[in-house]
Amino acid sequence: MRRRHELIPSRSMGRRVNVWCYGHWGYPVVVLPTAAGFAHEWEAQGMVEVLAPLLYGGRIKLYCPESNVSETWTAKDGDPADRLVKHRAYEQFIVQELVPWVRQDCGSPEARLAATGSSLGGLYAANFALKFPETFSYALCMSGRYELTQFTGGFSNGDVYFNNPLAYVPNLGGEPLERIKRLTHVTLVCGQGPWEEGCIEETLALGQVFAAKGISHECDIWGHDVSHNWVWWQRQAVYHLGKTFR
Repeated sequence: MRRRHELIPSRSMGRRVNVWCYGHWGYPVVVLPTAAGFAHEWEAQGMVEVLAPLLYGGRIKLYCPESNVSETWTAKDGDPADRLVKHRAYEQFIVQELVPWVRQDCGSPEARLAATGSSLGGLYAANFALKFPETFSYALCMSGRYELTQFTGGFSNGDVYFNNPLAYVPNLGGEPLERIKRLTHVTLVCGQGPWEEGCIEETLALGQVFAAKGISHECDIWGHDVSHNWVWWQRQAVYHLGKTFR
């Protein structure tokens, strides 16, 4: 398959951002990393290898940017408000800089994208689909965390609220809600085994909110043997991306 590394200049981030790209043709899928934040994470963890049939078959292309999560949600020092300014810069990079770059790379200026990720990457994927449904038609969110005040020591402001699905989605209504219902679909996946504490409860809670709001979604809960690790995320990604992008 086609495999390449890019350094994309970003005014939002004030530097060049690492992006790994896999595949020659297919639906563009933006991969958001876990708390590690590495662009090469999916290749290093075997995700690219298990998705090779979809990549060789021209069903999907993967675009894997790094993130600055260690400066934002998982940072232990500094004012939370200041840290979340950096998250807003990353969101601007994805929507205003990476998305146009991906569309150009695909030769389709109006192409819609999918988003996916595991753990904190699942949160990012969900937020991009919910906040920008015109751009992201689908999100696959594996073992996500959807209540963010745990990462801010209880601090909340507008930046926290509008990135905290279990806070803002219950209050959605009117045209913002109708846009989401009309334009995107979110798949929430989680196991019930080791290290899924918090993830399983928040996945079920967000699924219930989606159901109450009429948001197109699937809440797929795997067994008590399914733990918070790459072996299971590989299986979940193969299953869900495979049936979504036929």
